[in-house]
Amino acid sequence: MGADAKTGMKVELTDAAAKRITKILSTEPGKTALRVAVEGGGCSGFSYKFDLVDGRNDDDFAIEKNGATVLIDDLSLVYMGGSVIDFVDDLMGQSFQIKNPNAVASCGCGTSFSI
Repeated sequence: MGADAKTGMKVELTDAAAKRITKILSTEPGKTALRVAVEGGGCSGFSYKFDLVDGRNDDDFAIEKNGATVLIDDLSLVYMGGSVIDFVDDLMGQSFQIKNPNAVASCGCGTSFSI
């Protein structure tokens, strides 16, 4: 679990998500972390963007767990405080899912939300 010193906001990473991130990064030479960002758009107003990156920015908040690193920029962290990043493998398929307590509504596909 990580906490941003300036805001006290926390974002958690489940064991399943950490394991999947580590597995993905092991097949991507030069990539060192998964970046999660919040962008405007999507069917509910905001959407999550996932990218593999090779370094961090000065304003990045880092979550490290079991060898996996997730980076979130300061602006996205405002929308994601209190969230849990999980990896789900079920009958609907495999995907990273973010359980965000700030979201008052989300779309059926789980990739966008509104506050």
